[in-house]
Amino acid sequence: MDEKSTSSHQRILLFLLMVAVFSVFMIQYACPSSSECQMLHQLGAWFTLRGGPGIRIGDGESQDGLQKDPYIAEDGALARFVPRFNFTSADLNREVDFNIKGDDVIVFLHIQKTGGTTFGRHLVRNIQLERPCECHAGQKKCTCLRPGKKETWLFSRFSTGWSCGLHADWTELTHCVPSRMDSREAQKNQPSRNYYYITILRDPVSRYLSEWRHVQRGATWKASLHVCDGRSPTLSELPSCYPGDDWSGCSLQEFMDCPYNLANNRQTRMLADLSLVGCYNVSSMGEDERWAVLLDSAKRNLKGMAFFGLTEYQRKTQYLFERTFNLQFIAPFTQLNGTRASSVEVPSEKQQRIRQLNRWDVELYEYARDLFLQRFQVARQQERRQARERRQQERRRLRGRFSAKQGRRPKPTETMSSTEERRTESEVLLSDWWDVDENSTMEDYIGNRDPKDAVAVSSLNVRQRAKTCSGEVSEDDNRGNADGGMRSRLK
Repeated sequence: MDEKSTSSHQRILLFLLMVAVFSVFMIQYACPSSSECQMLHQLGAWFTLRGGPGIRIGDGESQDGLQKDPYIAEDGALARFVPRFNFTSADLNREVDFNIKGDDVIVFLHIQKTGGTTFGRHLVRNIQLERPCECHAGQKKCTCLRPGKKETWLFSRFSTGWSCGLHADWTELTHCVPSRMDSREAQKNQPSRNYYYITILRDPVSRYLSEWRHVQRGATWKASLHVCDGRSPTLSELPSCYPGDDWSGCSLQEFMDCPYNLANNRQTRMLADLSLVGCYNVSSMGEDERWAVLLDSAKRNLKGMAFFGLTEYQRKTQYLFERTFNLQFIAPFTQLNGTRASSVEVPSEKQQRIRQLNRWDVELYEYARDLFLQRFQVARQQERRQARERRQQERRRLRGRFSAKQGRRPKPTETMSSTEERRTESEVLLSDWWDVDENSTMEDYIGNRDPKDAVAVSSLNVRQRAKTCSGEVSEDDNRGNADGGMRSRLK
């Protein structure tokens, strides 16, 4: 009796074990993306990590041995992104012909507290270049020269310094950079350069909180020039929020209550053409009208930039930069979700107040995020299509080599029948057109046939069946019918 009970328990345990193994495999099959079935993937990972049966899956590798897409769900993006804005093909295909050996220049517009310092270091330390930037310990700037020339290809904080002012905005850079570059590299008959502007944006609430913490620690940007239409703003046009040397120790409430705080809608203002609204003279038009003009200008300038990235999407930012400029980074970007701003406990009502204070930045960021993710989708689709075309070309090349090796005259025993030849030919052609149109159906074929051919073949079949039933079909009739059918098809 005890032996029977033990055997029964073993069978039950074996059955449960098999069910668990089967469940792990089904989770990976039914939900290949962890963002789609997050709880199921967590259960499967919990079971696998605790020594359960199944295959241990390494980082970046799926259960079937294929490499997982590193861009799926690594930054919390939606598994199926639904666009909100309509963009043209030119807006979404951002690949520039950047010539680092010529006269092209990348200009980095660095907005405060968007992760621009990290991205700026990537530009000077983490790009594979024929002539890497020279960075030395203790020096804030690196020397980034073109191959074979003593000219810089990068205009940024870590290469040329704050040559146009501390955290210069779009209005300042577009007027300052050409003259600065010409003065740095004064040559006769200097050809006109291509300036490729780039920037990084960040979620407005997170950016605002990060700037508040930065100011709270004593940071200021008093050295910023804010030049517009050839002059800096007066004190009455741009009052200060604090009387002393800095605003250290200020509370979040004090930071939000200052009506002149440049942290409000900073990203919109720094990307817009301020000359459209009279620079810092706020009396020229109403506030809502003024910000609506600035928002349209910021969207237009952002869309026209060669590249922009988002702090919340580090890997996608790296990917799009590499695709746009045909430059490769040495080490992958890292998504850091733990920042000083994220560690601050802010009540929901204050978060709502921050969003209201930065409502133009919120709208700009939604626009930028939509454009960014659409560009990423288009780039990935193009990459997959190019990979498929390369595989097809490789298959054709291998078939050509195989045919060349088999070019000897076949022996009589090796001669294929016409049916086999047609089947072989169709198999060769299959891989060429299969990927072109995967939605072809039999109805497409029937709809494209000539109706006369269908009638001729149908009448021929009727006569053939009548003769067969009466026993009057001869070999000549068969041959004649076959020839007639061929002629009908040729017609």
